[in-house]
Amino acid sequence: MDFKDPKDVAFNLNKVGYFCDQEIATAVYLAYNLQKPLLIEGPAGVGKTEIALSLSQALNVPLLRLQCYPGLDETKALYEWNYQKQLLFLQTVKTNWQEVKKDLYSEEFLLPRPLLKALTFPGKSILLIDEIDKSDEEFESFLLETLAEYAITIPEMGTIKAHTPPFIVITSNNSRELSDALRRRCLYLYLNYPERKREVEIILNKVPGIEQKLAEQIVDFANRLRSRDLKKKPSIAETVEMAKTVQLLNLTSLNPEILNTTLGVLVKHWEDLKYIKEKELPNYKL
Repeated sequence: MDFKDPKDVAFNLNKVGYFCDQEIATAVYLAYNLQKPLLIEGPAGVGKTEIALSLSQALNVPLLRLQCYPGLDETKALYEWNYQKQLLFLQTVKTNWQEVKKDLYSEEFLLPRPLLKALTFPGKSILLIDEIDKSDEEFESFLLETLAEYAITIPEMGTIKAHTPPFIVITSNNSRELSDALRRRCLYLYLNYPERKREVEIILNKVPGIEQKLAEQIVDFANRLRSRDLKKKPSIAETVEMAKTVQLLNLTSLNPEILNTTLGVLVKHWEDLKYIKEKELPNYKL
């Protein structure tokens, strides 16, 4: 399946539960059809990763995920050799080094990691490089060949180029600045918290049976907290969890007393919790 136009992208993402606006649908459509990686930046919890997961469902193709972290290197992202298997092979083959070298460094002894799996997958796939800003700049530079040419070079085997390039989605929470070289190779999308109306629609879809008025109260309170200088602002997933919470407790509206006992659903840092209980809840009114 391919996308016919941005409206088709929005329609198919909506079918799997991801409500996107025209900007998101257009960015996905262009990146997919131009075979360019899509770099999505924005605050944590606004649905960047969810775009890749939803695309995998909408297109019915596998998702290969590379979760980035400090110290990530090519052996964890690309490949490593199966040294135990190589050692067993050497012990069982009685011949000289030059004769076994080619066999030793062959696909049979290769352990593919997400990048190599995506490039060698026989059909279409989604490659999610998640939170690239958590990786080191050296790793970011290492990725440039893959992003530009859908290829990687293994010294012992040469260059491996994808027959069917994966659709690459890269996410960043802006914890550090990414290089111009990486940005040049991608189409760019900035994702912020959704508008009030769209977030209410998300809650109504994800939490069947909840009253619209209650969904609106949850979104309004979450947006109030997002406007404050918190260590971690409530994500869309957490507003959905809050909706499930109030539904589970058979509540019909929010008030300071209810919020005081359920804030842990939205707020995940002690300093934030203390600030909200002392400064926000006493002044909170529906």
